[in-house]
Order: sequence, then C-alpha cells, then structure tokens
Amino acid sequence: MNEHVRIAIRDTSGQDTTLGAPAARARRQRSWIIGAVGGAAVIGLAAWVIAGWTGGGRSYDASRVRIAEVRRGDLVRDLSADGRVIAANSPTLYAIAAGTVALKVVAGDPVKKGQVLAVVDSPELRSTLVQEESTLASMEADADRAALDAQLARSEARKQMEQAQIARVAADRDLQRFQRAFDGGAVPQVDLARAQDELKKADLGLGAARREFALQSQGAGLDTRNKRLQAQRQRALTDEIRRQVDALTLRAPFDGQVGQVQIAQGTNVVAQAPILSVVDLSVFEVEIKVPESFARDLAIGMPAQITSNAKPYGAEVSAVSPEVVNGEVNSRLRFAQGKQPPGLRQNQRLSARIVMDTRRNVLMVERGPFLEQDGGNMAYVMDGGSAVRRPIRTGATSLNSVEIVSGLEAGDRIVVSGTQLFENAPRVRVN
Repeated sequence: MNEHVRIAIRDTSGQDTTLGAPAARARRQRSWIIGAVGGAAVIGLAAWVIAGWTGGGRSYDASRVRIAEVRRGDLVRDLSADGRVIAANSPTLYAIAAGTVALKVVAGDPVKKGQVLAVVDSPELRSTLVQEESTLASMEADADRAALDAQLARSEARKQMEQAQIARVAADRDLQRFQRAFDGGAVPQVDLARAQDELKKADLGLGAARREFALQSQGAGLDTRNKRLQAQRQRALTDEIRRQVDALTLRAPFDGQVGQVQIAQGTNVVAQAPILSVVDLSVFEVEIKVPESFARDLAIGMPAQITSNAKPYGAEVSAVSPEVVNGEVNSRLRFAQGKQPPGLRQNQRLSARIVMDTRRNVLMVERGPFLEQDGGNMAYVMDGGSAVRRPIRTGATSLNSVEIVSGLEAGDRIVVSGTQLFENAPRVRVN
C-alpha cells in the first residue's frame, strides 16, 4: 500500500516582527548624543589650544620655578663667611748667623717679654766682633793722636806768631828811637833807614806767622776730623756686629706663648734660618675669604660681627688683600677693643658677618639666579597664570635681597629662579 506522507517544515517567518516608529526615533537620538559629545570634545580641545596660545607659546610646571613678591623694607647690604682665628701678632724668630742652636723652651710654653728662648752659638761672628773692636780701639787712638798733633801744630804756629809780634814791637820801638836821634842830629840818615827796613821786615814776618798759624790750625783740624770720622765709621760697624752677637740670644718680644718650633735641639743652622714663633695670645683676628664681587665694596674700618659660641662680638675690617686668588679676596677682621671672646685658639673656625650698607624703605625682592641671566635688567612678572618678560633696573644687592630701582611695584610677583627654562620667551604659561 502506497501512502504518500506529507511532512511540513516550519520557517522563521513566524518569528519576524516589524519595527514601528518608536525604535527609529531612539536610534536617531543615540546618534545625536554621540555627535554632541564629539563636538563638545572638539570645542574643549580648541579652547585649550586657544588658551595655551593666548597664555604663552610654552607651558611650564610651577614646581620648576621659584616665585617671590616685591615688597618694601630696609635692605641691609652684608655678607657672611666662615673664617679662621689667627694671631694678629705672631712673629717668627730667625738665626742672625750660622751656628748651633740651644733651645731653652718647647712648643706651647708660656713666655714673658725678654725671656731667653734660644741661643745660637756662632764662633765666627764672635771672632768678627773681637777683630772689629780691636780695629775701633786703634782708630780711636789714631784720632786722639791726630787731635794731639793738631794741638801741638797750633801751639807751635801760635808761638811763631807771638815771636813775630814781639819782633815787630821791637822794630817799631827802635825806629822811634832812631827817628828822635836823627831829628836831634845824633845819628846819620843811613841808620834811620836801616831801622825803617827792620820794621818792614818785622811786619812781613808777623803777617807770615799769622798766615802760618791759620793754615796750621785748619790743616790740623781737617786731619783730626778725618781720623774721627774713620773712628766713627768703625764704631758703627762694631756696634752692628755687637748687635748681631746680642741677637744670637733669641728673646720673647712680648708676653705670649711659644708657637711652632722649627728645628731640633742642637741643630746647626744657616744664617736667616727660622727657629721658632711666638704667639701673642692677647690679640686675635679672624681671616675670611670674600667673593670677588663683594671685594670692591669692602673698606678698612667697616663694622662686622663675629659669632663665637652662639654669642655675637663686635669687630671691624682691619685689612683687605689687593690680590684676587681663585675668585676670592682675603680679608681680616679685628675684634673691638676689650670685646675679644675668651678661649680663642689658632685656626679655630668662626662665622663672621660684615655690614656694608643699610638702605631704608626701598623696593626689594628675594635674590635669585635671574640677576645673572640678564644682568638684572629683565624679569618675568606673573600675570595670572602667565609670566611676562619685562625690563627692570636693579640696584644694591645683599646676600638675600636685591633692590628694585624701576620696572616693578610693591606686590608684584616675579620668577626669581628657573627663568633659564623660558629661553627669553616674551610670555610663558606657568601651570
């Protein structure tokens, strides 16, 4: 039996549903929202770009710069430095001549003025002194002999002059007698003429004797003076050698303490060799190194302050070296009289402050690297979130502040550090 069986297969037509108008509207709304969000993002990006362009071509993080406010106040021009204590009077004693040294003290011994510190045994110098003293004695004897000879010469010349005077008086008396006899007719003419000749002869002899006396006195005086000058020269030489011999004994020039001893006991030293130093413990100074930029403003007598054990002591600048070494100048500070701190020691470290000037009620700002970048002629002034490059003029500087002469006002805020990042841009943004 043949039967035909029909099998029916169901399709998906029964599952399909026709969408109505509400679903289409929802799809269009989603498209509008996505478009609005994208537009808002584009507008925000454009606004950010425009804000960045109006606020400066570049933007920097505020943590990379330092900003300070311009204010009015008293600008104290000073400088601070660490110094070391040195003895204001610490001479080194030298050997005046070669010889063997006998030390009488050791390093650190307290000494009194005039106390013997060391003795240099120099046989050569002592022998030279004996020789020079003998030469001096001989020259002094020659000078005395010359003075005696001068007296004898003057005495002899005076004797001759006096004899000539007596002869002249006798000739004059004889002439007067012959003149009276001739007038009375007792003597002839020839005898009167002879008497007149004798008077003239006596006058010539007296004149010669007087000139001889003057010349003898002058010559004897010159010879004596020459001998005495030679003796004085030798005396000066002998005194110098005697001073050198006395200097072989080294004595303390003042009350103090023996510093460094340069040689060992019994050492044979050459002339001008250092032996030891003596330190005056009553007067100390502080040596500091000042930057070259401040050195031109330093002057002797400027007030200073030295801190020891957290206590300030008054001082003043006592010396400024004319030489610059490694960009620094050596200077010395002297404690005010009677205000030296107790217990100071050589090479002790102390802090010092020198007050160079005080300017009242001036515009000033914190000091920073911006001064060196443009020589203090430009500054970046904050304008909201931007820094604008503006010309200014600076004046006096101290360790912490700088005077503003023009270009800024009180309350302005400027970038004092980090301006090298801006590369001289006219305006930058600081986030």
